[in-house]
Amino acid sequence: MFLKQLAGLLKPSTITTLIEPLKSVPLTARWTNVPAFTNLRWNSTSAAAAIPADKSTIDTVNKQVATGSEGRLFAVVQLCGKQFKITSGDIIVVEGYWPPENGDKLRLDKVLLAGSKDFSLIGRPLLTPGLVDVQATIIEKTLSHTRTHFRKKRRKQYTRINFYRTQQTMIRINSIDITRKLSESSAGEEANEERFF
Repeated sequence: MFLKQLAGLLKPSTITTLIEPLKSVPLTARWTNVPAFTNLRWNSTSAAAAIPADKSTIDTVNKQVATGSEGRLFAVVQLCGKQFKITSGDIIVVEGYWPPENGDKLRLDKVLLAGSKDFSLIGRPLLTPGLVDVQATIIEKTLSHTRTHFRKKRRKQYTRINFYRTQQTMIRINSIDITRKLSESSAGEEANEERFF
């Protein structure tokens, strides 16, 4: 019934272009390549097959890193329990108390992802320590704007208004650099390296 309604909406030339490939294949051969539906559950590993990294792909990324032609790099870093997408020159604001003082220089180690316009390096969950170097500087520690916390209970003559300000730290991202070449055997290195969680 649905196909009849759909056929009424489509032009005759469109219908023939849709049906023509189906006529060339015999009915019995259409279902021979379909795997048996024994495992009907989908999880994250079966949803998308892992794409093996070609040696040519790694070579092109290594050439770009060696010649400095990768362009402007971006990264996703984890900082104080939150994730920030950053590029060099960005200013990010971290909410809450944080010990570093004005002028302190930082190296952000928890890099989840880094890349440029041509490639992306994705960590599982983090990139290899020392692969991407993110330098930052604390430029200002201040209080946020005044926020209002209003509470009221109906019909109970209960009203409270509190004003508060939270501490904020402003950080300038100085540079994002890929420090070394990518290796072909990334799976072998993961077993030996320290993991951050």
